[in-house]
Amino acid sequence: MEAISKKFFLHLSSSSVLDRLAKKWGPKFGANKIVGGETFEEAVPLIQDLNSQGLHITVDHLGEFVSSEKEARQRAQECIQTIQMISSHQLTSQVSVKLTSLGLDIRHDVVWENMIAIMDEAQKHDVVVTIDMEDSTRTEKTLEIYKSLKERYDNIGTVIQSYLYRSSEDLDDLSSYDPYLRLVKGAYKEPGKVAFVEKSDVDENLKHLIEKNLLNGHYTAIASHDDAMIEFTKAFAVENNIPTDQFEFQMLYGMRNDTQMALLKEGYKVRVYLPYGDDWYGYFMRRLAERPANVSFAIKGLFKK
Repeated sequence: MEAISKKFFLHLSSSSVLDRLAKKWGPKFGANKIVGGETFEEAVPLIQDLNSQGLHITVDHLGEFVSSEKEARQRAQECIQTIQMISSHQLTSQVSVKLTSLGLDIRHDVVWENMIAIMDEAQKHDVVVTIDMEDSTRTEKTLEIYKSLKERYDNIGTVIQSYLYRSSEDLDDLSSYDPYLRLVKGAYKEPGKVAFVEKSDVDENLKHLIEKNLLNGHYTAIASHDDAMIEFTKAFAVENNIPTDQFEFQMLYGMRNDTQMALLKEGYKVRVYLPYGDDWYGYFMRRLAERPANVSFAIKGLFKK
């Protein structure tokens, strides 16, 4: 049933008709409960409120797969302005970016120049930038760009997905870079030749990645709503004397709010992934596909006053 649900939500995520409807009617149906606003300016008061509760943030301007160099450079400038506003408003926030929105599928020089411009500004304002991971056809290019940037900048991280067979070897390859990594299960439709099909295998591989990265001494963000994964991480850290300042838990805005606050009270660092923009539909469907149990969290979040 879970496999069927995942395929169902991934299929919905690719519907251009539903995407257009979502952009038009999203606010009326509670999209603001999962998205910080249509612009970063709208998200600032929300971030300030979340910060006041002790939560850290990473923001992501929704949208990907741009087809023109002009649009890619516009996206880069928008990201730079976001970094500047994070600094000017003294927000406790990082920035997440998708390379396809910055020209990855256009030309290497476009995405590279855009990332250099973003990282120069981020370094100036001491803001961490995380390169989101997209589908498996772009994994190698994404990691190569990350490694090249890591040689220049300390304030950059990326994402490893546990449903890919290659991920454990990728951790080994990245270890010498002292990487800042967000570990996730993965939320794209992937063929069985590159990704685990069974949820149990994905879960076990995520545990393996968490163990490996923590034991290697690297900072680790565990991005999961799964109670079992959270408890596993907590127990593993205690058993292996891993300090709590070597890892954090990350969750989506609008989901598992009570769990977020409970972890804070226990002394753990919690970061909320806060997207903004009107292109929220595909993002939301992939989150539901990633873990169908998110449906219940989403419904409660959407209609909770």
